[in-house]
Amino acid sequence: MGNANCLFCACVQQSNVGVVEKWGRFLMLAQPGFRFLNPLAGECLAGILSTRIRSLDVRVETKTKDNVFVQLLCSIQYRVVKENADDAFYELQNPEEQIQAYVFDVVRALVPRMNLDELFEQKGDVAKAVLEELEKVMKTYGYSIEHILMVDIIPDPAVRKAMNEINAAQRLQLASVYKGEAEKVLQIKKAEAEAEAKYLGGVGVARQRQAITDGLRQNILEFSHKVEGTSAKEVMDLIMITQYFDTIKDLGNSSKNTTVFIPHGPGHVRDISNQIRDGLMEAASAELKAE
Repeated sequence: MGNANCLFCACVQQSNVGVVEKWGRFLMLAQPGFRFLNPLAGECLAGILSTRIRSLDVRVETKTKDNVFVQLLCSIQYRVVKENADDAFYELQNPEEQIQAYVFDVVRALVPRMNLDELFEQKGDVAKAVLEELEKVMKTYGYSIEHILMVDIIPDPAVRKAMNEINAAQRLQLASVYKGEAEKVLQIKKAEAEAEAKYLGGVGVARQRQAITDGLRQNILEFSHKVEGTSAKEVMDLIMITQYFDTIKDLGNSSKNTTVFIPHGPGHVRDISNQIRDGLMEAASAELKAE
C-alpha cells in the first residue's frame, strides 16, 4: 500500500518521510503514520522521500598511467538522512546525476596515477577515495553514502588478451623450471642408485672370491690330512682338474651357448693351475711386504 494523502489528511508509510509546507514555505517533516492537515491555514504535503538504501551503478571510462583504457564499474549505496530530509528535498533536483559527476571526477583524477597492475591491487583505495569525497559533499545535501563497491575493472579486450598470454608464458616458464629440477633430481638419484649397485656388486664379488678361497683352503687341508703322502700342490692340481671338467660340462648342458673354442688337454690344465698358484703366491707376498 503506498503513501496516501488528501486535502485534510496524509498517511506516510514506514521508511518514508513527508515534507509539509505552509503557504509555500517548509514547515516540518511528517514522520510515518497518519497526520491531519489544515488546508485553510495553508498546510499541504509537498512531497514524500524514501529513507531506504538505494543503489546507483556508475560506469567510468578512464586511462591508467601506462596508457591503458579501462572501464570501472562502481556501485554506490546511499540513502536520505531522515533528520535532514528537507535538505535532500529542496537542495538537489537530481541526486543521481550529482553522485555520478563526483564519481567521475575522483576516479579520473586518481586512476591516471596508477599502472594497470596497481589499479587491480589497489581498487579498494580508489573506492575509499570516492567514498570520502562523496560523504563530504553529499552530507550537506541531506544524503548519507553507506557503501561504495568497485565491482569490476574492465580493460580493453586486446589488453586482456595480452595479459592472459603473459600469464600463460610465465606459468609455462615456471613449469619448465620445475620439470628441469625434477629431471635433475631423477638423474642424481639414478646415478646414486647405480653407484650403490656397483658398490654392492663389488662387495658381493669380493665375498664370493673370499668364500671360494676359503673353500679351496679347507678342501686342501682336509684332503692332505685324510690322504697321507699328498702335497698341497697335488691337491690343488686335482681340484683344478675337477673344476675344469665341471666347467666343460656346464658349457655343454647350456642350451643358450653357441660354438665355444677352449684349449683342452692335460698340459693346458697344468698351465691354468700354475697361473692360479703364481697369482696366489704373489698376493701373499704383497701382503707380507705391506705388513
